[in-house]
Amino acid sequence: MKLAHVSLLEDFGTRSVAVHALMVLAFANAVLAGLFLSGQVGLVSFVALLNLTAGLWVAHSIHSLGHEAAGGEYEGVLNELLDGGTEGAAEGLNTGRFGRLLALVATVTAVALLTSAQVLPGAVFQIAIVAVGSIAVVTAIIGFLIALGASYDESQRRSIERIERNEAADGSEIDG
Repeated sequence: MKLAHVSLLEDFGTRSVAVHALMVLAFANAVLAGLFLSGQVGLVSFVALLNLTAGLWVAHSIHSLGHEAAGGEYEGVLNELLDGGTEGAAEGLNTGRFGRLLALVATVTAVALLTSAQVLPGAVFQIAIVAVGSIAVVTAIIGFLIALGASYDESQRRSIERIERNEAADGSEIDG
């Protein structure tokens, strides 16, 4: 039995937008809970929601890496939302996509650390610095691998097309 609202999640781009929405909600609520709830409730809520966001972020990053390796056509959540293409990514590393990811990682890391500095006591804050920094580094590495993989796949596709074009033209060698 296929349900219409469930079948929408068959598309990777739709799933990605849904996971990003969950990450935004969890992170925004973590910041709000950390800044506006006092005592242990605020502390526990902040840490729990921040951990949920980090878990979703890493899981989605790995899922995106697997999707890209399988030859997926997904070009990032901004392109999915704005329905824009990334035709400029045909040459070299997809720097636009990687740059957006680095900017996002830097922003989220900064907000998480600034909120952590306000909410967490000394020793726990030091742990938070390492944890948030680790998540940022892992996400940046995975983002780089995704951008590199997309660039490699595009290069391979162009090489194969060139070989096929040359073979069709005269059956001889590859052009330069």
